Amino acid sequence: MPHVGVQRGRASRAIRTVAAIRTVASLRSVALLTSGVLALPALTGCSSGDDAAGAVVAPQDIGAAARPQVADGGTLRWAVDAMPQTLNVFQADADAATARITGAVLPSLFTLDERGRPQRNPDYLERAEIVQREPKQVVLYKLNQKAVWSDGREVGAPDFVAQWRALSGRDTAYWTARNAGYERIEKIEKGANDLEVKVTFAKPYADWRALFSPLYPKDVTGTPDAFNDGARTRLKATAGPFLLKASDRDKGTFTLARNPRWWGRPSKLDELVFRAVPRDKRVAALADGSLDVAEIDRSGADRITLAERDREAGRGNDGPGLSHGPGAAITPASALRSWAVAHGSDEGRAETELRARKQTRAAVERYAEEQAGLAGLSIRKSLEPAYTQLALNGSSGPLADERVRRAVARALDRQELAEIVLKPLGLPARPPGSHLALAGQPAYADNSGALGGQDTHEAQALLGDAGWTPGGARQKPGTTKAGSKASGATADDDAKREGAADVGGPNDEGTYIVGDDKGRRARPGPGLYSLGGTKVGEGSYYADEEKPRPGSDAQDEPGEQDEPGEQDGAAGSDDKPGDNRPGGSGPGADTHVLAPARAAALQEVALMRQADALDGTGHGHRDEAGRKKEGEEARRNEAQRQGGAPGAYAPKGTAAPMAGGPLGKDGKPLSLRFVLPSGAGSEQLRAVGDRIAQMLRAVGISTEISKVADESYFKDHIASGDFDLALYSWPGTAYPATDDRPVFAKPEPASDGSLVVEQNYTRIGTDHIDQLFDQAVGELDEDEARDLVRKADARIWAAAGSIPLYQRPQLVAVKPNVANAGAFGFAAPHFQDIGFKKAESAPKESKK
Repeated sequence: MPHVGVQRGRASRAIRTVAAIRTVASLRSVALLTSGVLALPALTGCSSGDDAAGAVVAPQDIGAAARPQVADGGTLRWAVDAMPQTLNVFQADADAATARITGAVLPSLFTLDERGRPQRNPDYLERAEIVQREPKQVVLYKLNQKAVWSDGREVGAPDFVAQWRALSGRDTAYWTARNAGYERIEKIEKGANDLEVKVTFAKPYADWRALFSPLYPKDVTGTPDAFNDGARTRLKATAGPFLLKASDRDKGTFTLARNPRWWGRPSKLDELVFRAVPRDKRVAALADGSLDVAEIDRSGADRITLAERDREAGRGNDGPGLSHGPGAAITPASALRSWAVAHGSDEGRAETELRARKQTRAAVERYAEEQAGLAGLSIRKSLEPAYTQLALNGSSGPLADERVRRAVARALDRQELAEIVLKPLGLPARPPGSHLALAGQPAYADNSGALGGQDTHEAQALLGDAGWTPGGARQKPGTTKAGSKASGATADDDAKREGAADVGGPNDEGTYIVGDDKGRRARPGPGLYSLGGTKVGEGSYYADEEKPRPGSDAQDEPGEQDEPGEQDGAAGSDDKPGDNRPGGSGPGADTHVLAPARAAALQEVALMRQADALDGTGHGHRDEAGRKKEGEEARRNEAQRQGGAPGAYAPKGTAAPMAGGPLGKDGKPLSLRFVLPSGAGSEQLRAVGDRIAQMLRAVGISTEISKVADESYFKDHIASGDFDLALYSWPGTAYPATDDRPVFAKPEPASDGSLVVEQNYTRIGTDHIDQLFDQAVGELDEDEARDLVRKADARIWAAAGSIPLYQRPQLVAVKPNVANAGAFGFAAPHFQDIGFKKAESAPKESKK
């Protein structure tokens, strides 16, 4: 699932494709790519009450149970992506695991509710409010008198003072990521008694509730050495329902235990173990019972659903063969061919085939065992507090012209794209109407009208106005009458585009040009089946979950059938490499072999002919007309899958190409480089990208799809600006004036001539947007501050640098007796309430 960028400090964000999500109020992880995305405990702040922004689109799904229904004791094992590199959330390498662990062991003065509104946490605060606005803003915190650190010391003003000094930015010896809000504080002092903390601001700060969550003890923040190094692997004191017990990097586990000094509702669990399990290993870990809670991707959820259906139908280890997985790829014809080769006269091929058959049997058995282990798990689902966007790089090339960017936006049917991702999961498929708030949040308003909805004719008109015409690619430079050349484009950029359009050569890795009939086709070859993260088999006959299709590296979802005309990768299949029969194309096809066992050779030929017959009608007969018709259907289906040949077999809903073909200007075609991740967890992102490319083609825009390695997607392409179009996600926040400003800030030139973009990877911004953010962050009237945020969002839509497409799905696999954990949505977990349902209160949970 997912691509996660390097996590930054407060107001930084993470890229998951892919993910990733808001971790803590003081963190913005770098953008979620896919599948992606990062995740976890959002916290902080208080709100002004209900707002008419709209209902929550999808409620959280956590198997909610009252505390009397939850058993006391037990150990819950919870998957995280990796072991945390630090326990200090304000450092640059803090990640989602850092946020999850600190959320259970440190004070959070404000946490988010289901609608993404900050609420006072009564375990730490009796009261928190602005007590003075003029001449300076003063906030008074009244602490819970029972709140103590695990060493017995009271939580108090010294902890606030030490954290402010560490994060104010005044002392550069502290290695902090971003210090938003803390630099506005003028002083912190004790109030009327030891339980009161008075914070005076030098400048008004609307997002004051985001501060001091989490709150570290002064032992961690009091000195640069303690802050920089002392809190990376341990904390001298904690003050949450759990405390740190042990960590084992070899085993990839971080264990928390019930805090005996905790003054709130006691934790139901004895221990909470966070276990590092990569996304592609989680299905296997769930199947073998080593995890109780794990966020999963769509393919994992499909396997769990199929496992439950098979159990109810009596299929599995003790029942009829499964209709999915590696065994499903074995047809009577391919099995017969495999047997023929394994027992044929060619000893080399026979040995290879026998080895392949053994691996296949092992894969089938292991898959069946995993499916048996998955049966009984529940899938809890909601919408993740993050949205996936189409990013348009406006720094150079055609997208430097806002008319072209608007044309791209007007070509997209956002509703259809949202349905591709969310409808199969039974989740509401409503495209986000805001960059700065999600549906249900008080600041949410649908401002997409500032740009406009899908309109093919309007998109074409915008492109024409910008000078892109059907015959423009054949015109000499300077002959275009309308529009203007996109600013910022360089000769190197143009050379890259021209070079990139020449695909099909030996160096054409992962590139496919939509609209180019000479697009690269994948070379046929042996397939691989991935089971529990391990690739199984290579050669002529293997346990392929799917047969690789030309130009595609994606895997079929469980239960998905091969395209018509496709056959399983058995040795000796018709007209494919590896077919060594006379007339075949494989090695030795035209070679006469002197075999001592002539009977075996004759038997092999006979079996091959019988297999050919089985491939026809299924009854041993297929005439020439039938084979011709089947081949035509296969070619038609392939054309549809690749986007369609010009004027033929276009996918349903795709507009016909413009009469003049792709657009151009000054002798150059209008082609955009669309960068997508190539990893196994990014199938969903690539499917959305393919559909976007088809929508753009309908208005005359060609796209060069470039699939790159997950690990380089963010650093080498998004952050560096090496893309025209890209898909990645941003986490939601309760504090958009603070957290979203770096994402949409106008890039500024640095003294060395480079461009300072902060986190605005589209390189598109305006002075007006910056001014609206600055006004909102200093506006203490909450209604007025929300209005300023909405105005900023409308301007962001109009700039057409980022097009929100859909809110990401959140899928969590749990054992059915797990209570108060799952798909949290915006809300922060209540760790002390998580546990296992008592037997009498754990009815069978529906499988979704």
